[in-house]
Amino acid sequence: MDLIQSIILGAVQGITEFFPISSTAHLALLPWFFSWKDQGLPFNVALHVGSLIAIIFYFWRDWILIGRDFLKSVAGRSFEGRPSGKIGMFLLIATVPGALSGFLFEEQAAGFLRHPLSIAFTLSAFGLLLYISDRFSRRDKSVEDMNLTDCIIIGLAQALAIIPGVSRSGITITGAMFRGFKRDESARFSFLLAAPLIAGAGIFESRHLSYSDVVSVPFIAGFIASAVFAFLAIKYLLRFVRKSSYTLFVIYRLVLAVLIVFMYLK
Repeated sequence: MDLIQSIILGAVQGITEFFPISSTAHLALLPWFFSWKDQGLPFNVALHVGSLIAIIFYFWRDWILIGRDFLKSVAGRSFEGRPSGKIGMFLLIATVPGALSGFLFEEQAAGFLRHPLSIAFTLSAFGLLLYISDRFSRRDKSVEDMNLTDCIIIGLAQALAIIPGVSRSGITITGAMFRGFKRDESARFSFLLAAPLIAGAGIFESRHLSYSDVVSVPFIAGFIASAVFAFLAIKYLLRFVRKSSYTLFVIYRLVLAVLIVFMYLK
């Protein structure tokens, strides 16, 4: 992999991990569109860890509050009066379905589900679901208002993100808005929820990394690009959805799906 290719893939991963348009689909489609050699698992691990660094850095104040209140709540055997501690508990619970889904269905997700036509279908179908949730839900709750039912539904939604084209951020934002959460609050919980899942997957897949991978220039460049663009994606998406809807991303998903079918059939 050359340097420019690694930077492009890192930037795409960073942006699409948090924009509701599916990072997995884009990382599968780019090599297909441009006839690039598959980047391989070690490089994908690096890109996702770059996105994790962005989540930790952007929400560092939240993480301190969540960690402190969670530990105090566990020690005191009560989450009453500690909303940040309760959020920490909900993050752990909501991570379980996604982790199980990744463990059980990794082969299928890396196989026939990465077919371009399959991705075109999931991009469009789950894009329309995002539009429905954005258009018709009441959107009046904040993350601090979350209850166990909300948490479980969002966690189950995240389990579907193993399918390329669904979008982890897209499906969790969709699930949150169906449960009545505001647009920006849905995105905020979705981004926080990404951290434990990406961290767990990164630790599990790190066994495939070698020293030569880690010290290579393309590897490092892709990692840095992913972290930088992920940070910017988080910042500007949260700012954007405070005033606007997700319709722009739905249109993008539908246009991309049509383009995939056209390229495949041509």
